[in-house]
Amino acid sequence: MKPANPQPGKVYITGAGPGDSQLLTLRAKAVIELADTILFDNLVNQDILDWAKPGVEKIFVGKLPYCSVITQETINQWMVDKALEGKQVVRLKGGDPMIFGRGAEEAAFLKENGIEFEIVPGVTSALAAGAYSGIPMTHRDGTIVFYMGVKNIGEIASHLVNAGKSVETLVAVVENGSLPQQKVVTGNLTTISQEVEAANIGTPALIIVGEVVKYHQEINWFNSIQEQYQQRIA
Repeated sequence: MKPANPQPGKVYITGAGPGDSQLLTLRAKAVIELADTILFDNLVNQDILDWAKPGVEKIFVGKLPYCSVITQETINQWMVDKALEGKQVVRLKGGDPMIFGRGAEEAAFLKENGIEFEIVPGVTSALAAGAYSGIPMTHRDGTIVFYMGVKNIGEIASHLVNAGKSVETLVAVVENGSLPQQKVVTGNLTTISQEVEAANIGTPALIIVGEVVKYHQEINWFNSIQEQYQQRIA
């Protein structure tokens, strides 16, 4: 006798936050704990995966900067296939799934295929990098934030000046925001490219442009925590 097809599972498109595992939402933690399969991205803190139950299927589907090993179409199909096997599936993404996470694209594919899904928000890197470097995201003079732009920082600065921004406009670049190895460099639209190169800033990094950058030195609370961390591992 042919066994009956299992009841389809559900897919949770989930934000893993900016890096620090303590910045995950309670809902995200709950769905990770119930998951049968976790499809996780490159920037997900590996400590978060330890919350999964024993025997959970963990599949790395991350896309590295400037290259793509696993296509989005493949990821979409895996989500559907695993759900049709009756599994509870967590699609775990760095930051928030709806901000540069292709969460809407994945949700649309699931809907087209009749798969139940839920979107679980996460703390996006802009908010975390700002908070952990003492830089507010709002200011009456305006703030501009660039995701995934550090490799083109010189070109971005030039375009902003050509568009009318003063060369003295303040800029901060935050690498590994919210993690103990966070690095912050500041400058203006003329100097920031050289500052980034001198500090060997890499990815993931966020660019913050505006007068809000002046608050970095004043309320950089996370620096003391980083110093304590360095002393513990020394």
